[in-house]
Amino acid sequence: MATAVRTSRGAVRSFGRVFPPSLSQRRSLNTGRGLLPRPRPLPLLLLTGGGYLGYQHYRRRGQQEDDAPSSVATPTQVALYRSFPTRLLSRAWGRLNGVELPTWLRKPVYSLYIWTFGVNMQEAAVEDLHHYRNLGEFFRRRLKPAVRPLCASSCLVSPADGRILHFGRVKNSEVEQVKGVTYSLENFLGPQKKQAHDPSSSFRDLLLSSPDSDLFHVVVYLAPGDYHCFHSPTDWRVELRRHFPGSLMSVNPGVARWVKELFCLNERVALTGQWQHGFFSLTAVGATNVGSIRVYFDQELQTNTPRYSKGSFHDRNYASVHQVALHTLAEGGVTLQRGEVLGEFNLGSTIVLLFEAPKDFSFSLQPGQRIRVGEGLGSL
Repeated sequence: MATAVRTSRGAVRSFGRVFPPSLSQRRSLNTGRGLLPRPRPLPLLLLTGGGYLGYQHYRRRGQQEDDAPSSVATPTQVALYRSFPTRLLSRAWGRLNGVELPTWLRKPVYSLYIWTFGVNMQEAAVEDLHHYRNLGEFFRRRLKPAVRPLCASSCLVSPADGRILHFGRVKNSEVEQVKGVTYSLENFLGPQKKQAHDPSSSFRDLLLSSPDSDLFHVVVYLAPGDYHCFHSPTDWRVELRRHFPGSLMSVNPGVARWVKELFCLNERVALTGQWQHGFFSLTAVGATNVGSIRVYFDQELQTNTPRYSKGSFHDRNYASVHQVALHTLAEGGVTLQRGEVLGEFNLGSTIVLLFEAPKDFSFSLQPGQRIRVGEGLGSL
């Protein structure tokens, strides 16, 4: 019976003869990665091209629905949509984002993305596309320091690049996610420790510290081509992080118009605390392919985990933490400065601000307008 033995250098010895290793074997021996899968250019290009065609159809549908009357989905339709494995797909997308691309493939892939979503690479701290080893690094690219100046005349600035979906006062403890479609403030933020002395008080009243104040909100939608980091919109103190595991449905304006309480169904991370006028909160809402929400000063936060209990949430009270990253804890919380980088999304999603302010606070915004980090939201 013929036998063959492989030597330590990869050659094959059979019947006393030694056969040199093949070219592919020599490559495996030289690189030490013979057992690791290599990125295949054709599937990557097909995936990118398919994503582009899907996005074009998705964008046209959203544009067509901008002026269309609202048609809210039925509970059965929402349940069917939520049954899609969007969390699994988002985790798969996250793994794909981490695959290192060959140097020669980086520029074609990133250039297609730039052209599709209108990315302005002149603002990027590193403009050379070959620098970004994978899609994840490209999505999370940083900007040059001078391209996002802070508005000096506004006490509140935009936390992200994106589009203003809605803004205004909170009425009857209901918040508008888009025009004509609302969600419950209590379902969005969860129960509060503060108890009402007056049985007739609403959930909105629980958040206010003064009868001379009112509650306001702003919704900023981040498209896939936008800068994916979000910043602190003002000087404030974060006291609590509340993480709501949930669905990862799209938060495109067309879908937000169709699914009532979309922001309450999706996974989200709510940071709540105090600013100079009272209650303040910033909530990062996840979406399809945005299973990863990072808050830089909170390394314990883990989003889009394989298993979660429906309707559950997880709190972390910063008042009991002795040290959080490099931030100074004052009066039981994490202090943030206006414009300070706060966290990031994996692709693009939504930021919701809810804050207490004097009743004469006025917004300097228009519905649907484009906005960038540091631009003013309003003034007193």
